[in-house]
This record gives sequence, structure tokens and C-alpha cells, in this order.
Amino acid sequence: MSIEELQKAAAGEPEVRDEKLKKILEKEQKGFRNLKGFWRWTCNILMISMVLIYFYSSGISPLSAQMHRGVYVLLTYALVFIMYPGGSVWFRPFLCMIMGFAVAVTGSAILLYEGIAGFDARLGMVKDLLADEGFVAAMGAMGSLWGVLAAGILLTAGLYEANLWSARRFPNSPGLTDILFFLSASAVVLYWIAEFEALNYRMGSETVLDFYVSFLGIIISLEVARRVLGWSFTLIGIAFILFCLYGPYMPDAFAHRGFRLERIVNALYLTQDGVFGVMADVLATYVILFIFFGAFLHKSGAGRFFIDMPLSIAGRSAGGPAKVAVMASSLFGSISGSAIANTVATGAFTIPMMKRAGFRPHVAGAIEPSASIGGMFMPPVMGAGGFLMAELTGIPYVSIMLISIFPAFLYFLAVLTMVHFEAKKFGIHGLTDLPKPWDIFKKQWYRTLPLLIIIVLMLRGFSPGFSAFWATLGCILVSWGDKETRMGPKEIFEAIITGARNTLIIGATVGVIGIIVGSISLTGIGLKFSDIIITLAGGNLVIALLLIGLASLVLGMGVPVTAAYLIVAVLAVPALGEMGIMIIAAHQIVYWFSQDSNITPPVCVAAYAGAAIAGSDPWKTGWTAFKFAKMLYVMPFLFAFTPEILIKNWDMLPPQPYPLKDVAFSFFSATAGTLAFSALTMGYLVRRTTIFEWIFFAVATFLCFTPTVITDTTGILMVAMLWWWQKRKNRLEQAGEKR
Repeated sequence: MSIEELQKAAAGEPEVRDEKLKKILEKEQKGFRNLKGFWRWTCNILMISMVLIYFYSSGISPLSAQMHRGVYVLLTYALVFIMYPGGSVWFRPFLCMIMGFAVAVTGSAILLYEGIAGFDARLGMVKDLLADEGFVAAMGAMGSLWGVLAAGILLTAGLYEANLWSARRFPNSPGLTDILFFLSASAVVLYWIAEFEALNYRMGSETVLDFYVSFLGIIISLEVARRVLGWSFTLIGIAFILFCLYGPYMPDAFAHRGFRLERIVNALYLTQDGVFGVMADVLATYVILFIFFGAFLHKSGAGRFFIDMPLSIAGRSAGGPAKVAVMASSLFGSISGSAIANTVATGAFTIPMMKRAGFRPHVAGAIEPSASIGGMFMPPVMGAGGFLMAELTGIPYVSIMLISIFPAFLYFLAVLTMVHFEAKKFGIHGLTDLPKPWDIFKKQWYRTLPLLIIIVLMLRGFSPGFSAFWATLGCILVSWGDKETRMGPKEIFEAIITGARNTLIIGATVGVIGIIVGSISLTGIGLKFSDIIITLAGGNLVIALLLIGLASLVLGMGVPVTAAYLIVAVLAVPALGEMGIMIIAAHQIVYWFSQDSNITPPVCVAAYAGAAIAGSDPWKTGWTAFKFAKMLYVMPFLFAFTPEILIKNWDMLPPQPYPLKDVAFSFFSATAGTLAFSALTMGYLVRRTTIFEWIFFAVATFLCFTPTVITDTTGILMVAMLWWWQKRKNRLEQAGEKR
């Protein structure tokens, strides 16, 4: 069967069109409005502007700090309010109330109080009377504030009615409240850009206007996250604000002196520790450029090579379709930036193919997401986490990329060998009549050029953004190698729109992540959290790692994996540092653990997407994905106990390489341990292992993972003995059957 025939057969699988997949993806990524006319063109112009501005900044001339971060937040917020609906019917009156009172306060400040300071002074007087003389006195002093209150109520009612009319008349267009949120978001971000230098000078003595802008900016940031990512992530951000406000009332382990609302919102919005902090910087500097690159790469037809080449290499071997899924995911996942996107993009082809080869549906649905999360560890892109790691550690991204190659190789080796043992266990064979790898390479080699451009430029010292800029242009050039994929103005426009739209999913996290990180910085809870981990672990590193893994899993149930990494890194890396773990090793530990919510029940959205394509039970598929991805939980322990696999001691200045023999031996030990671990966890080497063989095997695997000559030699000899023993049992059984 040819590759083209296999692709047509996969496309025709009814499971691929399963409604369950649509529901899962809609839950993970809230549905866009189907915009038309003026608003569609407005969004297109904003998205084209985003791409052009950041390509110009990365490839031609960099922007100033405030423009670089501010424009990204501005365009992201604006697009979210135009493209994403307001959500549940019960919540829309509350949105109307926010905008109604925002307009009432703004209007009264201009018309009645000669500025926001006059309004705030009047409001402050009423608050003081309420505290000193009681409710009656305060109400009597309200005066013109009664008019502001009445105007706010009337505007709220008017906005609600206007939205109802708009929803009936223009169901696919933003309502009046959405437009006001769009304008307000633009105003508060433009204020931050315009006042950037002045804000740095008056830090700690912000004006009344600064406070009101910050207050509205925080509300808008929470609303952006709610629209795109749902309530769970938004409530975490609200919880951190309440934590800042009510610190004295917290349990002793988390208590702090507490802060006034003015101090909190100013710190979270105006400073570079908050909304416009590290997350905004990394997203605007690196991540969106690689998202754009991924969209152009897909449009250029390069994704076809990522399927065809693995299929020609591994398709004939035992369980070949599953091995194709693993290899294709390692290639595609590196640039997709999302385990779910990877699962859907490659799984639509590989999962039906695995089912036809003989894999049970829940196994086929589990192998793809298990392999897909490996793309988050595979250079050159590594999703967004690698760029965040570079920013937080101060280690150049090219170094992060290089030290991540071997751990990523170990992960895919583990999944690949587990798939092999699964196929052997159930007698699943490979495919036939496939083209040879050399024939595929001769025909499609040029499709790899964009990835080579990125790798070569970064290795030569150019920035990731600059590399992504030229690689994206390379995608357009590569597309002309096949008349079916040639990118003209229409295709380039479609790639721009797709890339810009894809940035909104992670861009919506920027405000709440800024709130969380800013709250941690403001309250100093990071140091207390470190003390808590060390205390609970009793100084035991293994227990500390288990606690951090559990924290990552729980947090990952409510926030995107990149956000989970950043939050846990800020909280837990200091604790690991105090326990003697190298900082880059600590970040790698947290980063690997942060991916577990994609494949570990009860959430495991990537596994649920695989289940929808396979038409299998989601819960069963999730646990099976966990089985194939168990190396995800082993690598953090290797980072902690064998830091030589990271090549250098990065805590030294300048970083000093470990002795070559130690690095080589750690690589050998980890590889041997990974192979043994795969066979151990699948309960199969040459045949199914008995309980006594499994215990013997477990000891051998532990010894293989321990990087000394004696332990490695002993472990490998034990595995060889078990292999010989199982081969002997097979021969004896075959001889008995012949007699």
C-alpha cells in the first residue's frame, strides 16, 4: 500500500470525524466567533499587524522594551475581545455592570470632578465617614456620587439590552460590551506604553490615575483569560490577588503582613514583575515567532515529510504504524508548541493506521499523545518552555537546546521500545509495500530546509527570533518545490491568520501569569514555599521531587502546561537549589513534571483527544497513555542524581564541562536504563515476564540507571541473564510442542 493510499484511508476513517474530538477541542480552545464584514477585516488587519511588527522587530530592527511588550499585550487583548464571545448567559450582566460603571466613573471624573483625583477624593471622604461615623453619615455625604451610582445602573441596564438586540441582529459580531472592553483594553495598555518611563521614576508614589488604570487593567486581564481559557485558570489569578490582600488572615505557614489594594494592583499591572513581566517578554520575543513559523511550515507542505519519512523507515517493523506515530511526533511536536495540536495533527493519520494494524483502540489512542508530549522536550523549539527556561536561568537558548537533545532522545527511545514490546506481546506486524527511505529523502529532502535554517543560525550565535524570521521566509521558498503547496499571496495570508490566531491561546495567559508571578514577588511566598517543601520532605530529595511532581500535576489540571511550569519554577526551584540541585537541573525537573497533565488522569486532555480519534474509552486511554509516558517521571530523577547528562556544571561561572568520561558514562547508563525500564514496565522482554522475573528485572533496571562501572555492568549482566533465561524457556516450550 502506498503512502498516498494510506493517507486517503486514514482520512476516510469515521473516527477522525468523531463529534467527541470536536467537543474536546472546543473545551480546550474556546470557539471563535465566525466574524464577517467590518469586524473580520478589523481582526485580519490586527493579526497581519502583529506578524509584521514582530517579524520586523526580530529580523530588521528591535523595538523598545515598552513597545515590544506593550504592543503584544495590546493586540492580544484586542483580538480576544473581538473574536471570543462573553460566555455564559448568567455572567453577561456582570460584564455589563463592569463596563457600565467604568463609563460612569470616567464620565463623571471628566464632567463633575475635574479629573479622576477629584472623584477619588470624594469617594475617599465617604469611605472615611463610613469608618468613623457610620452608614447614615456616609450616605448623607454621597452628594453627586448618587448620580454616578444611578448612571452606572442605567448604563448597565442599557448595555444589557443593547447586547440582547445585537445578539439577535448580528449574532456573529461583538456586542457593545465587547467593544467597550476592546476600547478599554486598548486604553489601559496604551497608557502603560506612553507612561513607561515616567512610571519607572515615580515607582512607589503612583498617582490616583495610575491606580484606576491598574485596577481596570487587572480586571481586563482576568476577563481575557476567562474568555479563552475558562474559569479554573482565572480563579487561580483571583486567589493570588486575595492572598496578597488578606495575608494576615492566612495560615501561619503562608501568612504575610498584607497589602492595600492600591499597592497590589499597581505592582501587578504597572511594574515589570506583573502583566508586562517575564511571560509577556518571552512570548513577544520568541514564542509567537515560532508559532508563526509553525503555521508557515505547515502551509508549505513540510508536514508531509514528517509522516512519509518515518513511515518508510519504521513502517515495516513490528508494530510499525505505532513507531511511525512516535517518530512523526518527535518531528512535528518540536515545532507545534502544543501536545494537543500534535496529537490531532499526526493522530488523524497514525491512530486509524495503528488500529488497522491490530492495536486495540485505547492503545492506539494512547500511543499518539504519549509520543506527542515528547515534542515539548525536543529541540529546536521545545514549545514555549525552553524560552522561559532561558529567560529565568540566564543561560542562552542555544545551550538549553543542546543540553535538551539527549533527554528528549531518551524519552522517545522509551516510548519507541515500549511500543515495540507491546507489538511483540500481541503479535502485531508492520506494513508492506512501502517506499524506501532514500527514495522519500531524494524526493522531499528540501522540505527540511526551514528547520536546518533555524538550527544553523542558532548554533552560529544568532537569536532564536532572528532564526525564526529567516526560517519562516525559507518556508515560502520551500513551498515552491511542489506545485500543490506553492504559497502565493492567498496562502501567505492564510498562514498569517492561522499563526496569529494560534498565538491567542497562549497569549491569553499573559495577564494572569503576570498576576501570579507578581503576587509571589510582592508577598515573598516563594521563599516560604521552598521552606515548606524542604520541611515536608524532611531533607529527602526523592520526597521533594515527588511533592513537586504532585504540585505540577494538580496545577496542570487548571492551567496550561507552560503556565504550570512557570508558576512551579518560581515556587519550587529555590527549594531544589537549597537541596544542592544545579539550577538548570532544577528547571529541567520542573519543566518535565509540568507536562504530566497532558497524559495523566484525571485531566489528560491530549489523551482524551487521542481517545476521540480512536473511538475508545477516554479514561482507559488516559491510563494507557500514562503507561507509555512513564519516562516523563523518571527523567526528573536522572536530572537530580546524574547531572552529568546536562554536560556542564552551569552553576559555575563560566560553566565548566564535566569530565568527558563522566558525561559519556552517564549517557551510556541512562540509555541502558531506559531500554531496561521499557521492558520492565511493559512486562515483556523475549516473552511475558513472571512476577519473579519482574522483580529480578526491576533490580537490574535500577542498577542500569546508576552511573558507575560496577552497577552498570551488574545491571546489564542481569538483563542479559534474563534474556537468556526467557529464550531458553521459549526453546523448551517449542521443543515440547514438537514432541
